[in-house]
Amino acid sequence: MILSLEMSLSREEFLRLLPGAVGLPAVAEEGGLFQHADGDRRWVIRLVPLADRRLGRMSLPRHRVEIRLEGIGEKEAEAFMARFHRGFQRGGG
Repeated sequence: MILSLEMSLSREEFLRLLPGAVGLPAVAEEGGLFQHADGDRRWVIRLVPLADRRLGRMSLPRHRVEIRLEGIGEKEAEAFMARFHRGFQRGGG
């Protein structure tokens, strides 16, 4: 299963939030990829820079986040993605 998301965040912010989003204390980058394996289950995340989005004077950094899940069932994939999305949610107020 391969998923692609467009996210408005800096690389630094992505690196800071990624461990919580995937449930690991730390995630190492290897050749531009972030990956984790547990037996035959594996996920790989690739962060691809995109052009900043300009809104008037404001400029928002953007990245395409490609997520590949291997050896993971549908329910586990849904749980992984729900945690991933929660890890990057921003609260307002």
